[in-house]
Amino acid sequence: MPLLTVALWLANVVLDTGGQLAFKAAAGDPAAGDGFARWKYMASRPWLWLGVGCYVFEFLVWIAFLSLVPLSEGVLLGSINIVAIMVAGRFLFGEKLTRLRVAGILLVSAGVAIVGAGA
Repeated sequence: MPLLTVALWLANVVLDTGGQLAFKAAAGDPAAGDGFARWKYMASRPWLWLGVGCYVFEFLVWIAFLSLVPLSEGVLLGSINIVAIMVAGRFLFGEKLTRLRVAGILLVSAGVAIVGAGA
């Protein structure tokens, strides 16, 4: 795979993971309250806007990435985002990785490696 394609793929993983983690941080704040007050509180916090910014840039990176690889490969390579988010959620938010989730991580990683090797 050409260096630009790999760089765009990695940028996509970082931006998608960063966006998901920022949204989790915004939504998981216990001081947020309930109902409309919760949404108002989240809108005033930087985490929500960091997540939105990550997704705006990820959209641009994703379009550039898809311009370089076939859609079928791009979507499969993009599946590694799931693994990155699960692992980051474990370390940053203490989320549990059950045996089934670890098996899923291994299967997704193996699939991405197979698709990446054939690209």
